[in-house]
Amino acid sequence: MTNPPGLMISAPASGTGKTTVMLGLLRALAEDGLTVQPFKSGPDYIDPAFHLAAAGRASFNLDSWAMGKGLLDAVAAQASGADIVVAEGSMGLFDGVAKPGETGHGSSAETALRMGWPVVLVLDVGGQAQSAAATALGFRMYNPDLPFAGVILNRCASPRHERLTRLGMERAGLPVLGVLPRRGDLTLPERHLGLIQAVEHPDLEAAIAGYAAFLREHVDLDAIKGAAASSRLQGPSSAALPPPPAQRIALARDAAFSFTYPHLLEGWRAGGAEILPFSPLADEAPAPDADLVWLPGGYPELHAGTLAAADTFRAGLRRHAATRPVHGECGGYMALGEALIDKDGTRHRMAGLLGLVTSYEKRKFNLGYRRAELLAPLPGYGTGATLRGHEFHYSSILEQPDAPLARVFDAEGIEGPQTGSLRGHVTGTFFHLIAEAGS
Repeated sequence: MTNPPGLMISAPASGTGKTTVMLGLLRALAEDGLTVQPFKSGPDYIDPAFHLAAAGRASFNLDSWAMGKGLLDAVAAQASGADIVVAEGSMGLFDGVAKPGETGHGSSAETALRMGWPVVLVLDVGGQAQSAAATALGFRMYNPDLPFAGVILNRCASPRHERLTRLGMERAGLPVLGVLPRRGDLTLPERHLGLIQAVEHPDLEAAIAGYAAFLREHVDLDAIKGAAASSRLQGPSSAALPPPPAQRIALARDAAFSFTYPHLLEGWRAGGAEILPFSPLADEAPAPDADLVWLPGGYPELHAGTLAAADTFRAGLRRHAATRPVHGECGGYMALGEALIDKDGTRHRMAGLLGLVTSYEKRKFNLGYRRAELLAPLPGYGTGATLRGHEFHYSSILEQPDAPLARVFDAEGIEGPQTGSLRGHVTGTFFHLIAEAGS
C-alpha cells in the first residue's frame, strides 16, 4: 500500500509561529474532509497533544537520534489510512546534535529527507523585506537533496511589506505558499518547558478554530496540498514498536503526569497490554491488579501540595511497590521520592518509595538526549540494556541516597551525574525513554 503524501512544517529557528501554522493547517485540512496524520520531528512531549486536538488523530514523534530504522518505519506506518501527512519540525530545520545516534543527528531535515516530505519553511519576516529571501534561499541550498515546497511569510506588517518580500522570493525562485499578517493574539500560552499542556488551555477548541480560519484566509491550501509528496517508505507492521513492559499497566494520566511518548503507548497496546489510567491529582490509587505502575513526566512541581495530600494514591502506590514494579520518569521520578521543594521553597512530602529529594526553588536547566546503560533491571529491560531518551527539566537533586539505576551519557558521550535510582521494586529516571538502542 502506498503511503500518503506528506509535508514538513519547519522554520529557521524556534519562535517563528511554526506551531500556530501547524495547528491551523491540520484543522483546515481536516475541515476539508481529509484524514490528516500529524507527526512531530524530535523529542517534544507537548506538541503531539495539540496535534491530536487539531487533527482528531494521534500524533507520533519521529526521532533520528533515538530511533533505529525499524522503529522509524514502524512509527511512520501509523499514517496508514490517512489522506495526507503533516509533520512539525523542532527548533531550526537543520538543528541537531553534533554526534549521530541511531540513524542521524536528530534534525527535522533528516526526518523530511528520509520520509521524502517537502519542507514548508515558516519565515518571520518582521524587520526585513527582500532580505528574507536570502535566509530562505540559504535554507533551500544548504542541502540541495532536501525536497522544498516553498515558504509561508509570517508577521507581515503591511501590503507594501508583502510586495517587497514577495519580490525577493520571486528573485530567488522560491514559491510563496501564504502570507500571514501580524497578529498578537495568535500565540499559545507558555511556561518553563514551552507550551502549556493541551489539557490546560482555557479554550483550545476556539483557539484552533481561529488558527484554521486565519490560515484559510491567508494561505493557498490547494498549493500546499499539491506540494505534498508520497513517502519513500513502505511501512512495516507495528511489530517494530516497543513491546509492553507488562501485561496490565497502571498509567498515571492527569495534568501532573502526561508526558508519555505516543509510540510507546501504541506499542504497548499492539503488544496486547492493557493500559489502566488513573489520576494521582484526583487521589486515585493504581488498579490493585496491575502488574506495573508507570508514572510519566509532567508538572508535579505545580501540583505538589495536592500530591502531598493524596493519601489514597500514596497508600495504593506503596501496596503495589511491596511486591510489584513501579517506575517513574522525570516528574514521575520526583513524585516517587521523599520530598519535592517548590519554587517558593516549601517542602512537600512525596511517595517516599525512593530517597530522592528534588528542588524547583534551586533551578537548574537540564536538556538534551540521553543514552543510558542499565546497571539494574528497569521494567521491560534487563541489566546491561542500552536505552535512548531525552531529558528536559529545571529541578535540582538535593539528595539521592539510593543505588544508581544506570550510567547516563549525553549525546556527545559525556557521562552525567543523574543516574536514576533503584530501591526494591521501585525505579526512576530523569530521562524520558524513547527506545532501546538498536531498535
